[in-house]
Amino acid sequence: MSLTVKDLEALQAKLGSDYRMELVDGKITVMSPSGYESDEVAFRFGRRLADWVEPNRLGRVTGSSAGFTLPDSNTRAPDVSFVRAERLRRAPRNFAPVAPDLMVEVKSPNDTVEELERKIANFLAQGTQVGILINPEDSTVRVFQSGKEPIILRNGDVLTLPDLLPGWSVAIAELWSPVFDEEP
Repeated sequence: MSLTVKDLEALQAKLGSDYRMELVDGKITVMSPSGYESDEVAFRFGRRLADWVEPNRLGRVTGSSAGFTLPDSNTRAPDVSFVRAERLRRAPRNFAPVAPDLMVEVKSPNDTVEELERKIANFLAQGTQVGILINPEDSTVRVFQSGKEPIILRNGDVLTLPDLLPGWSVAIAELWSPVFDEEP
């Protein structure tokens, strides 16, 4: 039996907002919490992105609870996403009926790089321009675009997306969770 977005919406209404879910290939998957570090890294990336996007009124930046119903009927939720203003003039009350222009996944302890790369590839196949995989375990950021080889960035590098977000940049070293060695 293949489930639909309506089934996903009904299950979410029944279970409440405590459960994050995705609909992939007709199956609903309940997502486990990501872990503290990966959520902090996603928030750090999203905050830096939103700090650029919002004052310039370029579009919308959302976190892991915002779902997208993609053209292939999958409903997925990246850890961070960006949709240009002209593609989503008003925030939908439920799932956005578009593929985001940018989607970001942050590897948590329960994820594998391979499954995250497959998720990014699915988004790119559905119209997403840029997919980013942030891996706190090896301090790398991989940037994916359709038809191009992935770019791997490390500490000391700066991420820019000139075709999508001209003028925006973030230093890779700024994304990682800080370590507080001394008492304040």
